[in-house]
Amino acid sequence: MPRYRPHVAARPSWRCRVCGAAWPCSPARLALLGEYRENRTGLLIYLGTLMAEAVEDLNGQAVPANLHDRFLTWARAR
Repeated sequence: MPRYRPHVAARPSWRCRVCGAAWPCSPARLALLGEYRENRTGLLIYLGTLMAEAVEDLNGQAVPANLHDRFLTWARAR
């Protein structure tokens, strides 16, 4: 049986170490939603911190508005 490998970001590219998609990839998003199921505010703070780090790491290679969508928009409560 294959072992689960967490979908985490490879820095400084901010691509998933497992699937290569822009992080947070779909599996990472699902895992984060599960982990922060009872604390959506905590999830948004965590993701906002990571987004700020990504802005620095990507050093102008990504549009901040696109990073906002990538890191935060999907995690807001519906």
